[in-house]
This record gives sequence, structure tokens and C-alpha cells, in this order.
Amino acid sequence: MPMRIEDYALISDCQSAALVGRNGSIDWLCFPRYDSASMFGALLGDDSHGRWLLAPTEEDATSTRRYIENTFMLVTTWTTSTGVVEVTDFMPHGNRSADIVRRVHGVRGSVELQQDVRVRFDYARAVPWVRQVHDEPGHGIIATAGPDAVIVRGPRLRPEGESHRGAFTVGEGETVDVVLNWYPSYRDAPPPLDVDHLMRTSKAWWDDWTSGIGSQGRYHEEVVRSLIVLRALTHEDTGGIAAAATTSLPEQFGGARNWDYRYTWLRDASLTLSVLVNHGYVEEAAAWRGWLLRAIAGDPADVQIMYGLGGERDLVERELPNFPGYEGASPVRIGNGAVTQYQADVIGEVMIALQEARERGVPDQRHAWPVQRALMSFTEDNWQRKDSGIWEMRGAEHYFTHSRVMVWAAFDAAIKAVERFGLDGPIERWQELRSRIEEEIEEHGFDAERNTYVQTYDSKEVDASLLILPQVGYVKATDPRMVGTVKAIEEDLMPDGLVMRYRSQHSDDGLAPGENPFLACSFWLVEQYAVSGRHDDAVALMDRLLGLANDVGLLSEEYDVQAGRQAGNTPQALSHLALVRAADAIEAGRDMRPRSTPAA
Repeated sequence: MPMRIEDYALISDCQSAALVGRNGSIDWLCFPRYDSASMFGALLGDDSHGRWLLAPTEEDATSTRRYIENTFMLVTTWTTSTGVVEVTDFMPHGNRSADIVRRVHGVRGSVELQQDVRVRFDYARAVPWVRQVHDEPGHGIIATAGPDAVIVRGPRLRPEGESHRGAFTVGEGETVDVVLNWYPSYRDAPPPLDVDHLMRTSKAWWDDWTSGIGSQGRYHEEVVRSLIVLRALTHEDTGGIAAAATTSLPEQFGGARNWDYRYTWLRDASLTLSVLVNHGYVEEAAAWRGWLLRAIAGDPADVQIMYGLGGERDLVERELPNFPGYEGASPVRIGNGAVTQYQADVIGEVMIALQEARERGVPDQRHAWPVQRALMSFTEDNWQRKDSGIWEMRGAEHYFTHSRVMVWAAFDAAIKAVERFGLDGPIERWQELRSRIEEEIEEHGFDAERNTYVQTYDSKEVDASLLILPQVGYVKATDPRMVGTVKAIEEDLMPDGLVMRYRSQHSDDGLAPGENPFLACSFWLVEQYAVSGRHDDAVALMDRLLGLANDVGLLSEEYDVQAGRQAGNTPQALSHLALVRAADAIEAGRDMRPRSTPAA
């Protein structure tokens, strides 16, 4: 059985990622890319779906874990009745191959450790052919099925049923390396790795990247870890960011709200660009912008809300019945049906992010503005369309107030680009449409009786996405209308002190009602508190949210307050993005400017 979501730590080489449990088992790994088929999938089922256990044989062994400084190199310290060992798990960065290193070092006494390796390629649908090999520096096994192969080198492993097991003892001062290399099965197995060299170079790379983080203040460590999470989820070659490292971890335990988040949403990409540029990562922001421009190139009518990590468009949603699901939550899905939805807010996010890049001094690209002009032409023709909203409702389309505001924001960003940078565009027409949309929002998206903005034009429900309105400059955080909206959100969406996205029992989202608070929404409320003068409330909620991170600082998508556990896919980029913004807002201690406006 898989462990609690918070019991997993991430390791990453910025090409893919693995989840390592407190028990020493790697229960989720997709090679060679985040969105490749899994080869260890016990996270969504049991040991038979693939895992790699490395842990002491003693049942009463205890463990603590940490990352090596500002890296994604994980150190687990195991204490037994006979001694202490450290296991360092990492995926070498810059090695241009798909590898996992598990280095065991004896600290005190001696400890016997066990391995249980169960490779299951193609989402546990392919049990490989496994053979023993003998080469330098020792023993190994090669597992092959279809296009995939791995070689595992280290202490001897022997077959037991459909797994390979072994045990070895490490004494004080001794070091034993176990290394897994993935490679295409039609090629020869790669040579052994120089682990000492890769440990040094990987740590040096992470140290170099984090040295550029200028954030200081009360939440410095949490901001740094969150920025590292965003970097770890960013594909090195393509620049696409995975929304999370996993698929189908449930938003509602035992339910069907299980989605594949290993793809790049334009919304997340845009917000990431914003966060990176605000923290001085101009080069990374430029790379993000390049990904955005490549992904949306072509006919604006064909723009999708999400893409594969390389910009792939074919993300058809499928179910995998061979997986029972995390703690029985089914179905397990790959692909994502939301790819076919129209979400009107996305172009607004893209326009704001690209405008902010200009404002912050990211060197412009010649084709950036023509692409934006094409997006605005599409927006001019479609600004009156209903959509599925930011939460990807699988019911009927509506006029979502947040979506309407983001259409307003798209025109606002385009107008600023013309006014501030002398770019060409029909500014008078854009100004007229911006005014018309604002009038419409105030007439249909605002409940004057309750003094709150509403989820949709045909509803009196509120929605946590309304907290974004001040972030994009539509309304000031201190405006009485926004103050009233916050009050309504506090009354309707915070039964346990954290923020729900919306009341699912009163919304047509196409699924059975019931889900947990969405962590990004709670961080949005922290930001709102901070910029509207409620500093103490901001700090109190921020501290509570940070207490929900696991022992190595990772946040999933949601949190089950009643059960006291994380829920949803992990680690969630949007949660960490919102954390950074919330920390910045508290640190600023004043009404922050909209995202598209530069700081003085």
C-alpha cells in the first residue's frame, strides 16, 4: 500500500522526477520525462505495480530525512539497534541520461539493508524480461520490455517471483552505491557512472541556481524551496513546467476527482514567468517566454489551455483499469480531457506575463508582439463567449466572473504594451472593449445586495478565483467591493479555516460534490489580507499553511483538514507559486501593484 502523500519526497534532475517514501521505497517514477509512462507505479496501487525499496531489514528502524541544502538531493538517516546509515537519493543533473543514484554510507556501527526491485514498464502493463549481468564495478540486472530498458548496478539481486531481492551490510565509514540507468532497449546499456563526480556537479548546479535568489525576510527558506520546486518541475530541454509530478492522486479520497497533472498549463507557465522575473531570474523567464510563444504559435483559434512538456497537443484522456488507484480512488487517468475546453482566462494570463516580462527588462523577441496581436484578434472576436472557467468545470459553460475579468485584463495588458513601449495596435478599440467588459462585469458579476462579486453571472455563489481580481489590477484590494467579496468567501468557502475553490454541491462541475480546500486559494487569501492592511491575519494564515507542508517543505494540491493530510497531486506547482506571491506580499507590507506594473 502507498504511504500518505506527505510521506513522499521528490528527487529530480529537471528532466523527470521520482517520489521516495519515508520507508525507503521509490513508488513513482516516469523515465525519461515527467509525462512518460511509469516504471514504478506502486503509488497508484501496490508493490505489484512497481517499486524500488532500499531500507534496513530491521522492522523497528526509524528514519529522518532532509535535502542537502538548497538541492533536490535527499538524505535519509536510518537508525537501528545495530547502527546508523545515511541513504542519499538523487537524480544526477546534467548527465544527459535518466539515472537514479542511491548511495548508502555507514555512520555508526553496522546496518543490514534490503532491496526489493520490481520494474513495471508502461504504467505497470509490461512485466519485463530480467537477466543478470556481471561488469565493473560489480553485479547488476537488466530489465527489458518493448522500447524500455534499465540496468541496476550494486549489491547482488536474486529473483523471487516477479521481483528481485537482496541484502547487504554497511559498516561505519563504508559506502555502497546502487545505480539505476534507464535507456532505450535498442541501445547498449550505458557504462557505470562516476558517482562521486555526479554528486559534486549536481550539488554545484543546484547551489549555483539558488545563489540568484535574492528573497530575504520572514519566509526566506520557504520561498527558496518553492522556487526550487518550480525549477525541479521544469523540463530542462523544452522549458515546459509540469503542474505536478504525479497523476491521479485524489482530490477527494475514494472519489473520482483524479487528474493527470504532468503537463504544462498556459496559466501555470504564465504565473511561473511572473514569479521568476520578480525574483531576478531573467534568463529563466526568457526561456519560459520562449516556451509560451512556441506552444501558442499558429492560428489563435487553435490555442489550447495546456500542452505536453514539449508543446505536444494530443493529450487525450484515457483510463488505466489495471491500476486500482491511490487508496482505491479511481479511475486512474492519463492525458487530460480539459485540453479541449475553452477557458477564457488563459489569454489574459499570457498577455499579462508577456507584458510583465517587458516591464522587468527581459529582452524582447521580434515575434512576441505579433503573436500577442494575433491572440488579441482572437479575443476581440470571442470576448462574448461563455467558457469552462479556471477550475475546468465539466458541466455547462457559463459566464464566469473571473474569466470575464481576465478577458478585461488581456485588453488592459495590450493597451499598456502600446502606451508604454510604442508597439502598434488598435488601442482605441481595445479601450472601448475594456470599458464594455468592465460595465458588464459590474452589472452581472457583482451582487450589490451582498456586496460581493459572484462565481458566474447566473449565480449568487462565490468562488475563490475572485481573489485574483486585485492581482491583475481590476480592482484595488482595499476597494469596498473586494472587501465584501473577501467577507463572502470567509463565510461560504472556509468551513475549516482554509479556502475551498467553490461549493461543489452548488456548482455544475460535472462530478459528484465534495472536495478539500485548495492550497493555492488559501495563499491567494494571504496575499489579499497582506495588501489590504490585514497583516496579522495574513501572517496567521500563512503560518498555518506552511505548517501543512511535509517535513521537506513540499505541498500538494489540497489539504483534508478533517483527516489532517495532504490531498491531490504533488508537489503542486500552483501551490508553491501562490506561496511565493503570498510571502512577497507579506514582506512588502503595502498594497502591491498589479502583476503587469513594474515596481518603482
